[in-house]
Amino acid sequence: MNFWKIFFASLAAIVFSSLVTLFFFISAGAGFMASFSTPPVTQPTNSVLYIDFGENVIDAPMKSPMSSIDIMNMNLSEPITLREVLTAIEKAATDSSIKGICIRIDGLGTVSAANIEEMRVAIERFKESGKFVVAYDDIYTQVEYYLASVADEVLLQPEGSLDWRGVSLTTMFYKGLIDKLDADVEIFRPSVCRYKSAVEPFFLTKMSKENRKQMEVIAHSIWQTICEDVAKSRNIGVESLQQMASNNVLVLSEDAVKYQLVDRLAYEDELYELFDSYGVERDAQGHHHKVTLGEYIMANDFSTVTVNVDNSYALEFIDKPLVAVIYAEGDIVDGDLYMDGQIYGTSLARELRQARLDERTKAVVVRVNSPGGSALASDVVWREMSLLQQTKPVVISMGDMAASGGYYISTPADAIYADRLTLTGSIGVFGMMLNLENTLRNKIGITVDVAATSAAAVAPTPFSPMSNQQREAIMKGVDRVYEVFTGKVAEGRNMDIEDVYNIAEGRVWTGSDAVNIGLVDNIGGFTEALSAAANLADLGNNFTIYEFTAPLTPFEEWMKGMGLMLSSSYGIDYNVYQHEINDIVTSAKRLIDMQGIQARVASDIDINM
Repeated sequence: MNFWKIFFASLAAIVFSSLVTLFFFISAGAGFMASFSTPPVTQPTNSVLYIDFGENVIDAPMKSPMSSIDIMNMNLSEPITLREVLTAIEKAATDSSIKGICIRIDGLGTVSAANIEEMRVAIERFKESGKFVVAYDDIYTQVEYYLASVADEVLLQPEGSLDWRGVSLTTMFYKGLIDKLDADVEIFRPSVCRYKSAVEPFFLTKMSKENRKQMEVIAHSIWQTICEDVAKSRNIGVESLQQMASNNVLVLSEDAVKYQLVDRLAYEDELYELFDSYGVERDAQGHHHKVTLGEYIMANDFSTVTVNVDNSYALEFIDKPLVAVIYAEGDIVDGDLYMDGQIYGTSLARELRQARLDERTKAVVVRVNSPGGSALASDVVWREMSLLQQTKPVVISMGDMAASGGYYISTPADAIYADRLTLTGSIGVFGMMLNLENTLRNKIGITVDVAATSAAAVAPTPFSPMSNQQREAIMKGVDRVYEVFTGKVAEGRNMDIEDVYNIAEGRVWTGSDAVNIGLVDNIGGFTEALSAAANLADLGNNFTIYEFTAPLTPFEEWMKGMGLMLSSSYGIDYNVYQHEINDIVTSAKRLIDMQGIQARVASDIDINM
């Protein structure tokens, strides 16, 4: 186990050092560029707010202020958070300089399906202001059309296309690769956790019948949500929309008009004429002023107070009651560290403890977006969540996924909000051990031997098969964690334990279904969760939001002191910095990390929509 941890840590360090060297060259150039940086973005009057996905829309602020350099594409752009997006759309409704919204998705940014659902709700609220919302594109992917369908008018380029085909879920299986490597994987899963499918790719070559059943239910639930929303916006029957997809009738752009998914075919200049009809004035050069979401956020102060465990004194200067927002995003792992894409149990517990002990903090919203992970780290977080809830209102806001360990840490809450497209539940546990004895001996000629005081003194390792005694010990641990997990769900959700057993078994549910079975209280996003927390604390509208952020590392502190922390004024953003390292080691590392007792859902399911 330690060998592989050291191996992958070393590999990551080599890649990291190469990237840091490159980053220094970028930083030097950026420092020079800064002297020529453009002034802060401002939007003139009579502007159209463009939603173009020019930036990545992420759930939580990046833990590292360096986490924005796209090493692969050398892009200098900064991600924007969902909270910033929702706040921007809300403010635009009352901003006299914004005349309307145009959904024109031609950027390369990424956004999750659940976050698109929340953006869609925000745009629906925007429409109540009486301002226009139009959508235009050359090609609508299905998820892009899901957002665009909320518009008052949907336009499509005459030779363009619209994808409308339904939802599928794809899983990759590694059993064949493991066999080719002469490796072996031992799985420890309670017999009742028949839907706990995170381990299936390592010992099966296709979905089990239980997993296929659950995946089909999830796909239909997601598809039903999309169809219901589109049907409401476009005044088309849900069944008609489903039949269009099943019959593959949308072959030509004219078909999209025929079946009323778009209002008309138009070239981009005709989109501008539509702006004219809504009273948007052109400038002296005959152009309309447009401002993207990213630019609008930069031009306005939509930020909240940001606080980390090292500077909580900053809150002393705020005279209003406080609502804390704490982010739990990524795989749940053991330890005390801050890294994008991972939740370190001790680190998150510390943030929860700080919010609990701060007398000015009257309520807490925890945004959970996690497939789970370490059962031990989940329990560390659960304890602090429980203590926090005994002290002040706690509301959970679930993002794209809050399953297994992600659900475990959510149970001690006064209210749980989820999007309909959220994946949650997966109340189950498993253990997994990798045996590489044959791989090492047959492929690279390495053998391992051990001397010990007794057979019991030998811990399970990836270098040799386990003994029956070791198997029994791990299975006892797995059964124990499942018993504790289900018990804490019953306690937190005020449910009978038998009712929990009936909906557990490791089964994954969408937010829509989770409400019906009692795992979630309400359908709603970040905005609704924040409002609920304020109401539970009787704060009305008289409160200040503050977000927890990670403390700077010594390296980052040094860069900040040298003036090398790159701001959005010249936009260096290394979002893929972490991603590039992960791409190299994640596939193999996932198998190593999943050893031991885990409360985890399959996080690499590809949802095709």
